[in-house]
Amino acid sequence: MEHVIEMLNIRKEFPGIVANDNITLQLKKGEIHALLGENGAGKSTLMNVLFGLYQPEKGEIRVKEKPVKITNPNIANDLGIGMVHQHFMLVDTFTVTENIVLGKEPKALGKIDIKKAEKEVREISEKYGLAVDPQAKISEISVGMQQRVEILKTLYRGAEILIFDEPTAVLTPQEIKELIQILKKLINEGKSIILITHKLKEIMEVCDRVTVIRKGKGIGTLNVSDTNPVELASLMVGREVTFKTEKKDAVPKGNVLEVENLVVKDHRGVSSVNDLNLSVRSGEIVGIAGVDGNGQTELIEALTGLAKSESGKIKLNNKEIQNLKPRKITESGVGHIPQDRHKHGLVLDFPIGENMVLQTYYQSPFSKSGVLNYKTIYQKAKQLISEFDVRTPSEFTLARALSGGNQQKAIIGREVDRDPDLLIAAQPTRGLDVGAIEFIHKRLIEQRDKGKAVLLISFELDEIMNVSDRIAVIYEGRIIDIVNPKETTEQELGLLMAGSTRSKEGVNSND
Repeated sequence: MEHVIEMLNIRKEFPGIVANDNITLQLKKGEIHALLGENGAGKSTLMNVLFGLYQPEKGEIRVKEKPVKITNPNIANDLGIGMVHQHFMLVDTFTVTENIVLGKEPKALGKIDIKKAEKEVREISEKYGLAVDPQAKISEISVGMQQRVEILKTLYRGAEILIFDEPTAVLTPQEIKELIQILKKLINEGKSIILITHKLKEIMEVCDRVTVIRKGKGIGTLNVSDTNPVELASLMVGREVTFKTEKKDAVPKGNVLEVENLVVKDHRGVSSVNDLNLSVRSGEIVGIAGVDGNGQTELIEALTGLAKSESGKIKLNNKEIQNLKPRKITESGVGHIPQDRHKHGLVLDFPIGENMVLQTYYQSPFSKSGVLNYKTIYQKAKQLISEFDVRTPSEFTLARALSGGNQQKAIIGREVDRDPDLLIAAQPTRGLDVGAIEFIHKRLIEQRDKGKAVLLISFELDEIMNVSDRIAVIYEGRIIDIVNPKETTEQELGLLMAGSTRSKEGVNSND
């Protein structure tokens, strides 16, 4: 079978780091080929070389057996290569159609022919089974829909080879199922796909072959039918990885967090947390399970002072903290690992060292009379970087230059180091590889074992089942049930998350 893409002995260097060290990747026509590696292994760099965003120092790229020079993404597009980036490249204020045709707009009499563009978008979306509303604004559609727009953007430009960079990192379980169907459909239409991922379940389900890279070096290419998740995990990380989180039974004591009859409105003024009741005790992890959009975001924002609560009480160690300013809540003993690390966790254009003191920079020893003590700040950062295994060239490197997993470790180091009584971990492992996930789960359990209260909010059911001591199911802004992870199944949890109730015989459907 012919190779549609060959990347031969690619070397890409950045100051002080070899991101790709002689890597070879060959994509056959009509296959889904996984590119597997830890955060920061060099996967995205390699694909950015293929897409023309970076130029390699050494190596050769061939498209359909012919050597090519891809010096920018327009050349990649002309060669039939399209890329769906992890952080979508969409204009929020534009419509779906305007985003898809951007730069390739059909024109009539010197003006953009928007009717023709919408017709073309409809045709292409029907052909590939990617239903979208051509007139909807990007800012008003779900993340899963935005991803469809990104895919249609590449197909509209005639892509035969599609690169997907961590496509499931921001999707709900339901959207992941839909995406897998879309990938299979694209292959049936004659496309070839490179899938950058670290989710082993998805590789086993949908990929034909997998190329593993570790710390910038190619480890090898395997047929998926000849391997298994355990072998892939150890090839990727370089050691054996445990998928089951080891933990002793919790020994909870008194309530640290008590939420009573909480009501919170979303940005449109609609109540999305409705009369919610919840408690978290010291020495336990309570997981919140629910489909995205059932009030999780608004609950986290109310608990951390980022949103006002309309009514109800939030008590921390018996003191009411609802509607206090975020800094007051932080100082009263709340740590927060936010669900969007870029928006609420880091200042991306600050050095990682300064990000380590974002919650404490105004306190001694980091400042005196309003003047920052940089020497102490960077000493502290260095200690946390080593303690939490944050892989960065130095503490002076900008936060945006770190991989997602290392950004997340930095946030967790900063929050855990403050020794909060309540740690709120929202999607703490979103978009991370098995090694980083294992590390973060251990840290959450460590906090629990120190007698802290941990509230875990996650869309990953296996994470909720694995790490929690109790699971609170949220549906339409209420906690509708609390279950013991040892006594439930993913199926039962899934039904509860869809709004079913439990009876003595099991789960009843509300439909």
